[in-house]
Amino acid sequence: MDEMTVPKSAAPAVDRADAILRLLASRNEPVRPTELAQHTGLAKSTLYLLLDSLEQRRWIEKQGSGYVVGIGLYVLGCSYIHHDGLQNTFRAVATAFVEQHNEVVQLAVLQGGEVVYLAREDAHRPVRLVSDLGSRLPVHTCALGKSLLAQLPDEEILRLLPARLPAVTERTITRREILLRELAEVRQTGLARDLEEVAAGLICFAAYAGKTPLGRRIAVSTSIPTDRLDKKREKSIAQGIVQVAQQIRARMRMRA
Repeated sequence: MDEMTVPKSAAPAVDRADAILRLLASRNEPVRPTELAQHTGLAKSTLYLLLDSLEQRRWIEKQGSGYVVGIGLYVLGCSYIHHDGLQNTFRAVATAFVEQHNEVVQLAVLQGGEVVYLAREDAHRPVRLVSDLGSRLPVHTCALGKSLLAQLPDEEILRLLPARLPAVTERTITRREILLRELAEVRQTGLARDLEEVAAGLICFAAYAGKTPLGRRIAVSTSIPTDRLDKKREKSIAQGIVQVAQQIRARMRMRA
């Protein structure tokens, strides 16, 4: 994954640890200390002190001659969706959707110009997805992102987005004026669509699920291969994901 731009803090040690963790998180294989030194610009003595401290906390783990993200960091990260009961709320509602439609349900949060996937309830059959937990997508590319953007005024949306929107597939919207027109429709219908804009052969439907008690904007979606959709099923699926969002919103209000 690409690294998010993060401003420098007043604590250099935190910045250094952050740079190490971000590099490890972006890789699917262990990263050697020599590469970490090149990436961070740290002297070897400082780097090894940091690595030892992070390893003691199990934020990183040694594998062979390199390092990977550790279980301790995963445990800390999981607390993000436990503080306001979001995970339990999502599971309770998403399970019913999966039982009825046998399609995946995904939960994401808006973070700057990206959506971050927080939870997923899988169907009882395989589907090729790009929604691994913790993964990110440019907000303009996916149905989840559109449902979240539609909650913002156009002026704020334009500040979030680059002048030229990058394409993920040949169907991705790359012009801001076209995206704004589509978001206006999302505001009217309450439903966002992604028509093979993230992955060829995959259509997504999403709906805004409100704010959590901690003020996080969240949305839910389902992703379905095109060969499993006809007009009747598309209507049923779209209505179903809107209902999931409404049920999550109602439960969140009760917790507020």
